[in-house]
Amino acid sequence: MIEFVRNIRLWFTPEGVREEGGTPDYRFSLANERTFLAWLRTALALIGGGFAVDQFLPDLRWGWRVGLALALLAAGVLCSLRAVNHWVRCERAMRRGEDLPLSRFPALLSLAVAVVAVAMVAVVLLGWE
Repeated sequence: MIEFVRNIRLWFTPEGVREEGGTPDYRFSLANERTFLAWLRTALALIGGGFAVDQFLPDLRWGWRVGLALALLAAGVLCSLRAVNHWVRCERAMRRGEDLPLSRFPALLSLAVAVVAVAMVAVVLLGWE
């Protein structure tokens, strides 16, 4: 838990990452940043999908519409928070010469998106009401 709190502090003071270990090859740091930006694009797409479900499916039952929208919005929020945390963890590991951190988050996110997609298929096949 202490490590997680330290990572959160580094979200807002990235120069603190430089205090650890040596400077990695800049190409690795830039690749880490591109991965961070890809996660943010995914988060924005999920958030946009949540708003789209809520706004463009007014005939869908309220419970379905809100449930699907909130699932997508929550996935987007988690994805954006995970993006910055993963960036910090990878940058620190590269500076320390450690293995890159492993994560279950991609699998969990893909399962959540798959569940929402299956629910949307059911809604489309069974009708809106």
